[in-house]
Amino acid sequence: MSNIVCANVDKNYGAINVIKDFNLEVADREFIVFLGPSGCGKSTLLRMVAGLEEISGGDVMIGGTRVNDLEPRDRGVAMVFQNYALYPHMTIYDNIAFGLKRMKVPKVEIDQRIRAVSATLGLDAYLERKPTELSGGQQQRVAIARAMIKTPKVFLFDEPLSNLDAKLRNHMRIEIARLHQKLQTTTIYVTHDQLEAMTLADRIVLMKGGAIEQVGTPAEIYERPRTLFVAGFIGTPNMNFLDVTAHSDGESWRLEGDGFRFRASRQVFDLRDGQDLTLGVRPSALVSCPDVVGTENLLSGAIDLVEFHGDDALVTFHAAGREIGALVPAATAPTPGTQVAFSVNSESLHVFDRTGLSMRRQSRGDCIQGTVC
Repeated sequence: MSNIVCANVDKNYGAINVIKDFNLEVADREFIVFLGPSGCGKSTLLRMVAGLEEISGGDVMIGGTRVNDLEPRDRGVAMVFQNYALYPHMTIYDNIAFGLKRMKVPKVEIDQRIRAVSATLGLDAYLERKPTELSGGQQQRVAIARAMIKTPKVFLFDEPLSNLDAKLRNHMRIEIARLHQKLQTTTIYVTHDQLEAMTLADRIVLMKGGAIEQVGTPAEIYERPRTLFVAGFIGTPNMNFLDVTAHSDGESWRLEGDGFRFRASRQVFDLRDGQDLTLGVRPSALVSCPDVVGTENLLSGAIDLVEFHGDDALVTFHAAGREIGALVPAATAPTPGTQVAFSVNSESLHVFDRTGLSMRRQSRGDCIQGTVC
């Protein structure tokens, strides 16, 4: 078993508390991604698991063993850094072998393990080269090979793709996903890139200000954001937000704003009559209405900007005093100045109170912070 448990973990720098009562259980073989903006504490937390930062409070356990006071080399973890951390004067072979040599592993075994790891990562042809003779993606694979060769209980990745260009990031992301499928090693991966998180993670831990905002699968976090922050952080293009007031209307809620009205189910949202709220609508949920029928669940205005995204185009228009974005097929994108109308299915609505909490009735699997989601 190589599960990881963080129980009431705190990190202080003097009087500044940067990690606040962090609780999480990472299951054996699970791929967890710590996601959040710069300064949210995700890398600090990873370094505490690795043993590179002291823990101010609480416990970190790996495979059932409390590791707070263990040296990094005794924790059974291997870490891949953002800057590769390769020795420029050594060959690729010697870079990969470095850790095993320090552990006094026999030369024959080192060579066997290097050949096996190199074959897995496609590095056989580069073992006699120096790091400066390799591309960024190849250097990152060497850093991963150096971690893999120790056969760790846990892999820790600290923004490993940040220094690569977009094409290489996509390629390396796929390689890391395939590597995890093959090795099934418990993994924690830190990134600020939501695409990496959504495509790699079994579960995402979305952080803000040193605390967990939400834990869940990529689908859960995208489809059921528990806070306004999560809704605004996850999803590209960004979610549209509108100020509304709730009014009881028979078996549904009427959500009224400046010149528009939406209808939402009482079974889905737990609201109060007269409550001021924030309505969220993803650009992909807006459907063009050439023939406008009725006035509910409708946003209209004149196109201000058209951004080409390949198969899709993001069109921007103003409604209710806000800038609204909608995704449309690029081939049918309207031109600036065109008057447009978009409808929204009630099932696609997100509603938040003024504190930023979702007003959707909770079901099993919804989670803000906890060990099981």
